[in-house]
Amino acid sequence: MEKNISQPKPLKSVAGNNSRKFLTFVLNNEIYGIDILSINEITDFSNITRVPMVPGYIAGMVNLRGNVVPVIDLAQRFSEQPSERTRRSSIVIVDIKSNEQSLVLGIIVDEVSEVIDVSLLEIVPAPEFGTKIRTDFIQGMGKVDQRLLVLLNIENILAIDELSLF
Repeated sequence: MEKNISQPKPLKSVAGNNSRKFLTFVLNNEIYGIDILSINEITDFSNITRVPMVPGYIAGMVNLRGNVVPVIDLAQRFSEQPSERTRRSSIVIVDIKSNEQSLVLGIIVDEVSEVIDVSLLEIVPAPEFGTKIRTDFIQGMGKVDQRLLVLLNIENILAIDELSLF
């Protein structure tokens, strides 16, 4: 059996009750993680209806089984260039709590990787500087298999109060 060395090495899982599950995904060649409890589902990148006069990071709306769901281009929300859409691009549907309400939003990612367990002992606070994205968007850094994984605070990234300022 030959090993394909061109593929990135998958992150190993850490089993146990003192861990949390994160969905990992790729965005502009970086790996990020989101707490699995925030995720409703993952859908293929489909037709997004553009909405006029909204910020560039709002990609538009999708019809998800009869429900209209706003979709955020996560790369642009991070003040980066939008990533190239491929057949591996996906929309991750998340549930955000805002003012005692539950809001369903979609985020565009380049590629969904896997669900991993990260030990709570291996999660360290977010750095105060030196990241490509705002530090309040980072929940912490997970030490997984000799690498650091950026764990996102999806509720801060998709804060309705901030998104609705435009």
